[in-house]
Amino acid sequence: MKIVILDSHPMDAGDLDWTPLRTLSGDLVLHAQTAPEQTAERIAGASVVCTNKAPLPRAVFAAASASGLKLVSVLATGYNIVDVAAAREHGVTVCNVPGYSTPSVAQITIALLLELTHRVGAHAASVRAGAWTQAGVWSFWDGPLVELSGKTLTVVGLGAIGSQVARIGAALGMQVVAAQLPGRSTADSPYPRLPLDEAFSVADVVTLHCPLTPQTQELVNAERLAQTKPTAFLLNTSRGPLVDEAALAAALHAGRIAGYAADVLTTEPPPPDNPLLRAPNCLITPHLAWASRESRQRLLDATAENIRAFLDGSPRNIV
Repeated sequence: MKIVILDSHPMDAGDLDWTPLRTLSGDLVLHAQTAPEQTAERIAGASVVCTNKAPLPRAVFAAASASGLKLVSVLATGYNIVDVAAAREHGVTVCNVPGYSTPSVAQITIALLLELTHRVGAHAASVRAGAWTQAGVWSFWDGPLVELSGKTLTVVGLGAIGSQVARIGAALGMQVVAAQLPGRSTADSPYPRLPLDEAFSVADVVTLHCPLTPQTQELVNAERLAQTKPTAFLLNTSRGPLVDEAALAAALHAGRIAGYAADVLTTEPPPPDNPLLRAPNCLITPHLAWASRESRQRLLDATAENIRAFLDGSPRNIV
């Protein structure tokens, strides 16, 4: 049985144990990256294909299934890079790995919030640059320091990650509310659930953890930003297109929002003209929230279990 990994990089920085996959197949082929024009050739003859961001569009499935493709195991939770309908039409099962990155993404979300509110990294850099020495006083800070206790945290999307962030926020003394997304379930929540616009208007911090759908694309737009407190912070560790980046950059320049921190952008990596790269009080990290070693090893181990379960006739995590 041949297993092909289309994009092992950046998942593997040389620190992962691939034994769980190697024990499943004597023919494990790792490609660091795969361009679209290379996909058909590389998956030919494979029984199992694993992909993270390398697309598997409709065009590849007819030939791939004819040459033996049975399973696509997505090396991620999101699976929009696979044409699932085409896979089903050709008898190819598609599965993913839910929940593997929850601790890591929640941790980064809070780290971004703490940097916005106390600017720990910026202050440490200023000390090295001599600002404290030049100030000549025993206590020095550059810009307002914001205490989170008693502030309102609006969580948009109470899945695994959003719920974990909510719990951490509550542990910091924040008042947590859940935003009700249009068309989504109104299931019971341990936190007060408010209509989306109201949830934005009462927030001191808004954190985005919802999936990207036609209904949530540019959920954060000029109109919604106008409803938000000018002292509020916005966090996005979910999907870049949840935010109208031009509108948000304009709001930051105008002081209509206090700060933005994100680990995701609409286009990754960003082009030089992305307006957020020049916006004030804006922190962007390079899509690393998922990438702790522990998280990546969980992802690989769970992928091996997905493949093993499929081979045993009990497929799991089917999408």
